[in-house]
Amino acid sequence: MEKTVPKSISDLIARYYQSPEFLGLKSSTKTTYRGILERFRVEHGSKSSVSMARRHVKAILAAHNDTPSAANNLRDRIKALMDLAIDLEWRADNPVRHVKPIKTRSAGFHTWTEEEIEKFYSVHAVGSTAHISMTLMLYTGAARADAVKLGWGNVDGDRIRYRRQKTEDNGGVLIDIPVHSVLRSALVACPIKSFTFLQTKAGKNRSANGLGNSMRSWCDAANLPKCTSHGLRKAIARRLAEAGASPHEIMAVTGHTTLAEVTRYTRDASRPMLADEAITRLGRI
Repeated sequence: MEKTVPKSISDLIARYYQSPEFLGLKSSTKTTYRGILERFRVEHGSKSSVSMARRHVKAILAAHNDTPSAANNLRDRIKALMDLAIDLEWRADNPVRHVKPIKTRSAGFHTWTEEEIEKFYSVHAVGSTAHISMTLMLYTGAARADAVKLGWGNVDGDRIRYRRQKTEDNGGVLIDIPVHSVLRSALVACPIKSFTFLQTKAGKNRSANGLGNSMRSWCDAANLPKCTSHGLRKAIARRLAEAGASPHEIMAVTGHTTLAEVTRYTRDASRPMLADEAITRLGRI
């Protein structure tokens, strides 16, 4: 077994894994970061962290120009490593701070259209796991990680309540919304004794990744290659915006914590429809 070279990239990564910044992260985030850093370690682990310069960082990121989002994620991880190197007094500066992120043109996950929603429902019958999953996420705005945990225990009369896992580090944003009639009709297929709505036939909890993989298969079966489970969160935000909901009303449903996030999610709202409503409001003045 090769020894780790002192003050090398590999040495720095090992120390980062023991740092308070890394240890304080959620398990899922740790797994994601480890994946990025271990790939980086394979290529550059033996190199000196002390001598890394701006030109080196630019060259490393340039090798990932075809995947700008991945390149920017790598940039963020290298930046964290270099900050740690400063704390360890291995170096006095962070060369990543002088390297701009690569511009991306992606608008993010595709927002489901009404036609795509109808197409999905036409293929997956009422009562099927696909139908229940779709309806649960579409009418609550729940992310996969939250949807797989929802069950009858979250339902209180005509309301459904849960705390978003993504914000659990800050206590978790409380979602407290009415149960839409379409959702209630779909949930009738879920046994009252079931622990979660989307549990497997064996009675085990479905994982977030498992739900994502299933949604991919269900969407492919409906010939919807652009559609994903995450796009359903954007779809409910779009629907709410088109119905005239205010940004703060949308935030109360989706659990977003900033107006910027809501704006990003609702950019696909029907502009003609919103324009009609806007001019109608103008006519009342």
